Amino acid sequence: MSSITSPASASLQARRMSLHARRKRINVIALVLALAAMSFGVFWLIWILIETVRLGLGGISLSLFTEMTPPPQSETGGLANAIFGSMVMVSLATAIGTPIGVLAGVYLAEYGQKGWLGSVTRFINDILLSAPSIVIGLFIYSVWVARFKSFSGLAGVLALSLIVIPVVIRTTENMLSLIPNSLREAAYALGTPKWKVIMTVTLKAARAGVLTGVLLALARIAGETAPLLFTALSNQFWTSNLGEPMASLPVTIFKFALSPYENWQKLAWAGVFLITIGVLVLNILARVLFRNKH
Repeated sequence: MSSITSPASASLQARRMSLHARRKRINVIALVLALAAMSFGVFWLIWILIETVRLGLGGISLSLFTEMTPPPQSETGGLANAIFGSMVMVSLATAIGTPIGVLAGVYLAEYGQKGWLGSVTRFINDILLSAPSIVIGLFIYSVWVARFKSFSGLAGVLALSLIVIPVVIRTTENMLSLIPNSLREAAYALGTPKWKVIMTVTLKAARAGVLTGVLLALARIAGETAPLLFTALSNQFWTSNLGEPMASLPVTIFKFALSPYENWQKLAWAGVFLITIGVLVLNILARVLFRNKH
């Protein structure tokens, strides 16, 4: 009996070993390709960061934060008005877009999973999420700037908030969808109403992911240039009036980087450095302060 079955058993064993070796080769190839792709991306990221630090640090000085954007061929000047304008518009756009995005994301995840309204909302949100920012800028230009015949900081805030909303909606919905239904069912079993379950259970469990979405949206609008060119435009002087054209770091960087003046180019790199460091610090603080405690 053993002499009859042993050749078949040996053949089966050889086939298994061959399959195992083939899987190992495929695994090694996939691992090498994944590491190569990661290395390619990290290489360019590190290079960009090194160039940003190298060229940006040279323009960092006290005058950068205290003086206005200079005229051409000036030896002095700073980015105080652009920094202030960016902070105001980005903060207001985030403050407007975040609650709208979170509430819409909560509706899609908790109430609109099967209804037609939820499907339509997701479709529109996907369009907004993939729409080029210049299209949003042109839209605000046509409905606000052209109607009131004036560029303004408020128009810039509206354009940036339209970029924030779809990012926050998508992230909030995805994070809430990852929360196990057993948590909701346990709260319902205790007689907790649905709105309170959402506020105290699901949103609390997903707060780190929701915050990541808000920071992702903030990081995106912090460097947006095209929407502000059509809405807030720019301003060489300090202004806190949202009804007037307002300076911003991205637009100032765009204008100064394309200029032939060395001082403007130096300020442009300093502005790039400030935006990069600001976004990095926000992400680190959020991960440290809002990480899940185990």
